Amino acid sequence: MLDTEKIDGCVCVMPIERIVETGIQLLERRIPCVIEKPLGNSLVDAERLSHVAAETKTPHMVSVNRRFMPYLNRARAWMYELGTPRYVRATQVRHARSETDFIWSTAIHVLDALRYVVSDIKEFEVEIQQPNDPSGIWYLITLRFESGTTGRIEVLPTAGMVEESYEFFGEDFRARITAGSGPQRSLRCWHRGALVIDERANDDEPEDLRNGSYQEVETFIGALKTATRPQPEVKDILPSARICFAIADSVNKKKGALS
Repeated sequence: MLDTEKIDGCVCVMPIERIVETGIQLLERRIPCVIEKPLGNSLVDAERLSHVAAETKTPHMVSVNRRFMPYLNRARAWMYELGTPRYVRATQVRHARSETDFIWSTAIHVLDALRYVVSDIKEFEVEIQQPNDPSGIWYLITLRFESGTTGRIEVLPTAGMVEESYEFFGEDFRARITAGSGPQRSLRCWHRGALVIDERANDDEPEDLRNGSYQEVETFIGALKTATRPQPEVKDILPSARICFAIADSVNKKKGALS
């Protein structure tokens, strides 16, 4: 098909081990595309994909749907009308997700969401919790952002449910976004001691409208129709990938020191 047809755009969803290979093929053919996260299964792969994207200049975007979640973007807009967050927190909870690549294949979502809302990350520290049984590793990550904001990410892949929450605290305000399934999705905002926004997702609303997936593809199609470059590109997500792979390396070194 790629050899015989003129493709206007491609949403490319592949297994992790095929993301970079297929993404590079599309970029080199100058086919506008959406590339799945993570950016490969190693930092070397992510850097290679970034190099090809910069070299070909093919319009593309990376699939990180949290950047398009309606509640997260509403909280972001509301918050910055009042000030800059001083402290942020995100918690990612999953059930029976003990795979060793979780921190860079899935947890990149929450880290990238905080980068998107706050600013680039200047420093991080990671603490791990791992029992003696074969259960998955839990990650407690402290962040310092270039904006001066500090934060915390808790990644709990085997805690028995599916949920993500994002919290932003500043002078006289707080915003909390809860994501998960069904009625778990909510947005609550406080200003000067009063709850000023209190919304909960409608159970009848399709999941792709609540989690940003629809808005993500809508953005890509809109860019194709207007001949503009879709966002975010590989270069925008690469810093998130670098940090997640660095966290994985740090954890492996700590585990090696303990063994």
